[in-house]
Amino acid sequence: MVTVRKKRPARPQVSAEFIGEAPPQTGTTFNIWYNKWAGGDHEAYQQTKAKGRCNIARDSGYTKADGVSGSYFCLFFARGLCPRGADCMYLHRLPGTHNILAPNVDVFGRDKFSGYRDDMGGVGSFMRQNRTVYIGRIHVTDDIEEIVARHFAEWGKIERIRVLNSRGVAFVTYVNEANAEFAKEAMAHQSLDHDEVLNVRWATEDPNPMARAREARRIEEQAAEAIRRALPAEYIAEIEGKDPESRKRRKVESSYGLEGYEAPDEIYFAQGPNAVNPAGRLGYQEPPMIEDGTAEELEVPAAQEEQQSPPESAGVFSNNTLAALSKAKVAVSSKPAVATSTGPLVAYDSDSDDDE
Repeated sequence: MVTVRKKRPARPQVSAEFIGEAPPQTGTTFNIWYNKWAGGDHEAYQQTKAKGRCNIARDSGYTKADGVSGSYFCLFFARGLCPRGADCMYLHRLPGTHNILAPNVDVFGRDKFSGYRDDMGGVGSFMRQNRTVYIGRIHVTDDIEEIVARHFAEWGKIERIRVLNSRGVAFVTYVNEANAEFAKEAMAHQSLDHDEVLNVRWATEDPNPMARAREARRIEEQAAEAIRRALPAEYIAEIEGKDPESRKRRKVESSYGLEGYEAPDEIYFAQGPNAVNPAGRLGYQEPPMIEDGTAEELEVPAAQEEQQSPPESAGVFSNNTLAALSKAKVAVSSKPAVATSTGPLVAYDSDSDDDE
């Protein structure tokens, strides 16, 4: 007998009374919309430790949002302060690779902006994909890299970690941007193994040219993987040359009777009248070249055409067609000789090895 286990419901992280409490006064004016103080010492607010912390292994579970496609993740769950549990209308789990969101919003459904804030905080920007978070005010120890990896690996798969011991900061790059957005909120104002209060912000763009090239290559690979999933497997195998039969057929068709030659993609898949590939010229009709006659002289009125008797066949053309052509003085001019070849061997001037 097979026992089917149901997913456990998400547990409430705090009580509802805890959420209703007003934050401690850190300014002169209380904003009821954002539930925080304004006009005070901003640095004092940054030094305030977070009241809760999310525990993925204990707090995650299904909610009402699991039955609705396109649901966002719970911001209070990431901060460890959601009192609803299974009744929450947002997801209580970590983002995965299958969670595809619009580029102008984050995983919590908040709108992004065109630029970052001056302090690199907030939601972020939709102008570039940022997967790296900056962690400041770290208590530096001998095993600080292991401590940072252990705490931040809880929020997703990490690509690389860089710790600057002299400055007490670290940079953590996640594989997915969604996990970086979740980790930024989950670790804000948290502590590692000591009583420090972390300053978690978005990292600025790396000025290293190698890092930029690596990021551009990663985006290209991600787009190529999306194309592979969208197209049928046989098309992908033919394009990548993994299908032996299509590879043999391509090699024979692209040689065009020249032994040892294989046309590149821009020649083999060319379209139009000058295409070397016969399939690229299908359906193309070259317009007639008229020297002395005009198009109006070739036109026959509809009424006159109905009164004419059916033309007598005289070979390929009828007598009426030959008479019309002789009256219009139509002649087909020969094409001028081309100095250089437009075929697949246009880049080759000689077959001799001495010309190299």
